[in-house]
Amino acid sequence: MLELLFWICIFIVFYSYIGYGIVIYIIVKIKNAITSKVKFDASFEPEVTLIVPCFNEAEYIEEKIQNSLELDYPKDKLKLIFISDGSSDNTPQRIKKYDSVIALHEDKRSGKAAAMNRAMKFVTTPIVVFCDANTTLNKEAIKELVKHYQDEKVGAVTGEKRIISTNKEGASTAGEGIYWKYESLLKKLDSDFYSVVGAAGELMSYRTSLYKELPSDSLLDDLMQSMQIAIDGYRVIYEKNAWAAETASANVKEELKRKIRISAGAWQSMLRLGKAFNPFHNFNLFFAFISHRVLRWTLAPFSLLILLIANVFLALDGNTLYTTILVMQIAFYALALLGWYFENKRIKVKVLFVPYYFFIMNLCVYLGLFRFLKGKQSVSWERAKRA
Repeated sequence: MLELLFWICIFIVFYSYIGYGIVIYIIVKIKNAITSKVKFDASFEPEVTLIVPCFNEAEYIEEKIQNSLELDYPKDKLKLIFISDGSSDNTPQRIKKYDSVIALHEDKRSGKAAAMNRAMKFVTTPIVVFCDANTTLNKEAIKELVKHYQDEKVGAVTGEKRIISTNKEGASTAGEGIYWKYESLLKKLDSDFYSVVGAAGELMSYRTSLYKELPSDSLLDDLMQSMQIAIDGYRVIYEKNAWAAETASANVKEELKRKIRISAGAWQSMLRLGKAFNPFHNFNLFFAFISHRVLRWTLAPFSLLILLIANVFLALDGNTLYTTILVMQIAFYALALLGWYFENKRIKVKVLFVPYYFFIMNLCVYLGLFRFLKGKQSVSWERAKRA
């Protein structure tokens, strides 16, 4: 029984992080070989509203406004809304300097989901785009997003999140950058297979008619909104040519804060997305959601712990295979510990940042679960300091 549990845990960990990527890659390759490529009408330019929720962003909110004004999309068809609810610096005053921007502000801070719901009341266009205030969009972003809405089966389109790296990058930048490159590849494969299962809130768009007002205590608005649209039978598309760039978290401590919130939000979201767990409702969505998201948020992190404990007992019998695997596990966690040590010493050893980031990412699942169970995760977004 211990051996069986050991190999089941190995399968879960391998499938969650590598195996699913291989499986979905093969499926997509076969699908692309038997289906024709989609052609878009370049003249398709529906009216769009770009909403930017912001909180105490005075330091660079004007850069964000300039970036938004310079987007390559007909000015008479692009409406800009910046909502700064709860901001205590002069973010609202800086936004109001721009006549071409609709400035929404109230002193009460109710969280991002509440701000998004409030901003949606001012949307009159068929397409709405959300992006974070600390990101820079490429000029073609809006055009690349909206072209997919020519297909009536498409309900949402997400862009790509890019991490800006520097020569002085630490564990957070290197780890987050590698993670998002792999995550972006999986999102593209999910999209080509059927639908993205969890969009990136840094750049996300929806059909306005499909947007659902979320509970104000929602922690992961991007995941909840995009998954509900997918559950309703629409596709969520990934568009790599529309991207939002931002710097990584300033350090692993700041990244830890962000990941714990995401983990707490993942547990909250799973409890609210009942139909996504029903293979008879939509098997393709069920398969991608369980494989890409749920296993990473639940069984995979717990399997890592069980795997280590079971391995110790199996290696006690002197079996060469189990002893070798145990040594490999110990070596991996030792590298993660070294990564932590060098990060604190501000010594750059990139090869150690990957195991360190992987360890931190899975640790956050436990910490996020504890915070969620205790009900101590605030809905108010506490922005992580950026590099």
